[in-house]
Parts: sequence; C-alpha cells; structure tokens
Amino acid sequence: MLKIYNTLARDKQEFVTIVPGKVGMYVCGMTVYDYCHLGHARVMVVFDMVYRWLKASGYTVNYVRNITDIDDKIIKRAAENGESIHALTARFIAAMHEDADALGVQRPDHEPRATQYVPEMLEMIATLEQRGLAYQAPDGDVNFAVRKFEGYGKLSGKSLEDLRAGERVEVAEGKHDPLDFVLWKHAREQEVDEVKWDSKWGKGRPGWHIECSAMGSKLLGKHFDIHGGGADLQFPHHENEIAQSEGAHQCHFVNYWMHNGFVNVDKEKMSKSLGNFFKIRDVLKNYDAEEVRFFILRAHYRSPLNYSDVHLDDAKQSLNSLYRALESVPAEVAAVDWNEPYAQRFRTAMDDDFNTPEAMAVLFDLSKQVNITKSGSAATQLKALGGVLGLLQEDPIKRSQRSRNIVVEMNETLEDFTENITVAVHTPELINNLIEARISAKQAKNYAEADRIRKELLAAGIVLEDSASGTTWRRA
Repeated sequence: MLKIYNTLARDKQEFVTIVPGKVGMYVCGMTVYDYCHLGHARVMVVFDMVYRWLKASGYTVNYVRNITDIDDKIIKRAAENGESIHALTARFIAAMHEDADALGVQRPDHEPRATQYVPEMLEMIATLEQRGLAYQAPDGDVNFAVRKFEGYGKLSGKSLEDLRAGERVEVAEGKHDPLDFVLWKHAREQEVDEVKWDSKWGKGRPGWHIECSAMGSKLLGKHFDIHGGGADLQFPHHENEIAQSEGAHQCHFVNYWMHNGFVNVDKEKMSKSLGNFFKIRDVLKNYDAEEVRFFILRAHYRSPLNYSDVHLDDAKQSLNSLYRALESVPAEVAAVDWNEPYAQRFRTAMDDDFNTPEAMAVLFDLSKQVNITKSGSAATQLKALGGVLGLLQEDPIKRSQRSRNIVVEMNETLEDFTENITVAVHTPELINNLIEARISAKQAKNYAEADRIRKELLAAGIVLEDSASGTTWRRA
C-alpha cells in the first residue's frame, strides 16, 4: 500500500483515491519569464517520478502541470526586452520544454496556460464575492477576505496572528486586513493593453493564486487527489488556493498535499532573487542530462538537495557504475517482474513515500548481482527497474563510447589551451590564490565568478574538490 507524506496532515498516510484506480494530480508549474534553473528541474523530475510510479502501480493518472504566462515579472521582463508578452512567454515555454525533455520528464496530460482560463477565474471570483469572501477595494482590486474563511492557515500550521506577525504580506490601501490577497488586479494606466481583460470590476488581470484554483477545478474537478509543488509554495500560494477553492466550492479541495525540498547552494535556497541559481541548460553543458536526473532522484524528494560539482561528479560515477553492469551483460527490453525479490524491495521503497534513495540502493545491489553472476535476466530486471525512475534506458555501449569521445575531446582542448598559458598558472601559490578568490566570490554570492575560476583551473588541468573541511586541489 502506497503511503504519501501529506503536508496538510503532517504525517504519512495511506493513499486512497477518490475514484478507485484513478488519480487526479495537479502540480504548480513555471512562471515563464526566464530559463529554468535546477530548482525548477527538481520540481519537474520529482513529480515526473511520482507520475511514473503511480502509473507503474496500476493507476490511471490525469496529471496537470500549469504554466503561468501572465505575471508582474513577465510584464516587467517583456518591457525591459522591448518585446511582446506573447513573444517572451512563447520563447521560454519552448526553452522549458527543451530542458524538461532533456531530463527525461514526460509531458503532463494537461499543461494549461493561465491566459486561457481567465473566464473560469472571473466566475470563481464572482462566486467568492457572492459568498461574502471577496470585496472590491477603493483602488479597484478585488481581494479575498482572509478572516472570513474559517481554517485559514491549516496548511502552514500557523494562526492568523502568527502569520500577521511573521510573514511578509502584500500591503495595499483599502485592504480590510494586511493578509487579504488579490484575486483581480485593476488595470493601471501604465500597463499595456494586451494584459487587460474585461470584467464586472473593470479592466484588469487575475492575481497569481486564483489561476491554479480555476485551472485545477476545471481540469480535475472541485475535489481531487494530489496537489504538489515546491516547499516555497506552501505559504502563501497553496494556503490561498485552499481558502479560495473551498470558499467558492464549499467542499474539501485536495486530499494529499506534496512539497519537494529546496535545492541549496552553500546552505541557501537556490533562487533567482538570491542570484545563486544555475540554469538547467548551463549545467547540461558539463553534465549528461541523465546524470542530473540521477543526482536529483538519489535524494528523497522532501529532503534538501545540496548542489555542487562534487555531488554531480559523484552522481556521474555512480550512474556509470550501473551502466557498466549493463555493458558487461546485455539486457533485453522487458517489463518488470514484480514477483522477483529485488523488485519487491524496490516496490516497498517506492510505496514508502517515494523513497528513491532506498529504491536506488536496490539498483546497486542488483548491479552487483549482474557483475557476479553475469545473468542476463538480472540485467534485464535492472534495466526495467531503472526505467521506472526514467534511468538506464540508453544503450550502455553507445554511452560508454560517447563518454570516451568526450574525454578525448577534453584532453585535446586542454592540450591546446596549455600551449598558450604561462607556466605560472600551474604554480601552487597562484592556484591557492585563485582558490581564495573563488571562496571570496562565493561568500559574496558572486557564483558566476566562482564558477569561472573553477573552469579556468580545470582548463589548466587543476581539479578542485569541495568538502566540509574546505577546498583542495589536484592535477587532472
């Protein structure tokens, strides 16, 4: 029996679907004004893993992952670029798909865009107003009256008093309460025409939170099984979704709330606002996409994921060891034999709140069996179980050959480079000076400069190794 950690209940609970054999799952997707970073990659890969396991468990899954294509950040970026909002969002939606496809993320069953569901949002806002849960402020905005919804704060586990004292809230003149959040933003004169819609409250556009409630209820119904997203969305976004959805529909909204942990850099959450983010496509210049997927899945989805080249290098070596087992013993394409002991262990791990670290431990144990016994059936089972996680589906011989070609190409590049650099770069004193400069750059959160120094040293044949005790170096 599958158990899922439900953020709302703060406990692992047996998974029981509303409709037997069918799962409705909604995951908050991307706001498309820039390229996706590794934090976004974790959301996509984690819930792709959940999607795959639910289907492997025999469920029919209706998976919805939205796209926010109208937002303050989008409007600002389009204005800065001198391009239309449509052109900006179309470009970054295409880029998001490229990144997701590279990571082996299956497309959701529905990928609604906020701008396509404005009528549904207006209908929900009107219902909230009729129920006395929404009001139009003097500035023209329509706000949700938080104190009129009984149970606000149940997802975050905080009282209204705690939230008012400890959270940053949007403050606007005319709000009945600082915690009240906007459902409909009245159009300001400086905004361009293409981000305005007509409504009974005047021209404007929807607030962020109402988007997901409207799209989720339209595509999955007023009450569905799973709602997921990053831990940073728990408050206020998901808290507000509960309030407006249950307020409008007068029924329970979601049975199981799932939140994946942050991707951290130097113990801080990776985010664009902190400037410490790494774009997926930049990481894929140095690492194979499957290595990045492996790196994400070998940590439990609710745990923090610490990003560093050292961790990615270790993921690469670990994944390669699994492929070497398949290279030595050819595997056939076949379905998983769930009666086999390794598969039963794998299922037990995945049914325990999607425990991918334990499931991967099964893969490594099975790979050892392949190496010892040279059993074709064991290799086939290894490939099939890896496929459940979206791993080990590449031809191992072609992969090995590609890796060798990359190494040869890198060596030739390094040889050409070192012919044109001074010997001084190789001296321990200057290497240590560069390491100190890199440390200073990281402390100043100038991660681009820190990464540039690391690459400069690598090009000179110097490999940096970061650990808890500090940074050391060795010659490649």
